[in-house]
Amino acid sequence: MPRVAPLTAAHLPPATAQVFEAFAGGYADFRDQAAVMAHVPPALDHLYRMLMELRAREGVPFRYIELAVVTVSKLNACPYCVSHHTPLLAVEGIPADAAAALPSCDHPAFDDADRAVIDYAGLVTTRAWGIRDAVFARLRTHFTEGQIVELTLRSALAGFFNRFNDALQIDDGAAEALLHLHPEQDEPARGVQP
Repeated sequence: MPRVAPLTAAHLPPATAQVFEAFAGGYADFRDQAAVMAHVPPALDHLYRMLMELRAREGVPFRYIELAVVTVSKLNACPYCVSHHTPLLAVEGIPADAAAALPSCDHPAFDDADRAVIDYAGLVTTRAWGIRDAVFARLRTHFTEGQIVELTLRSALAGFFNRFNDALQIDDGAAEALLHLHPEQDEPARGVQP
């Protein structure tokens, strides 16, 4: 149960309510997250509208976006995001055992571009201040500069959403089920106090 009361589209100005409904219904069912973000309508409007526009734009193949998001979410131990994004990897043809191995990129199902994304998302999350030029040279063999910027944005946003969800205890039950499947990721390991 979230630490703040979830809101509905009825609590929002009409234009923001449309964004709420479009995102909550069509973006991997993040209604519970949108219901909490609704307390700050400009944030809901701008963040979710941007995410929907990026998705529609298809500047970076969805496979790489989801690899980055799951990698970041696993590094940050955010069960909500892991539980919501991992199934999207299967849609992109990534086997369950490869997804389970993240943030390791050693699985044979990952090609060179996948590995570059996984490594980069990990670096953005753990040591953005110290990324070497060789990492960008490697990324440039697979992605344009605009795609590298978007991968950076998506990795950083995943970190934001990890912290947002954990701090406000946003959970539709899927994350709780994941914790019971993987008790090593229980509360003390995540550093979140009840």
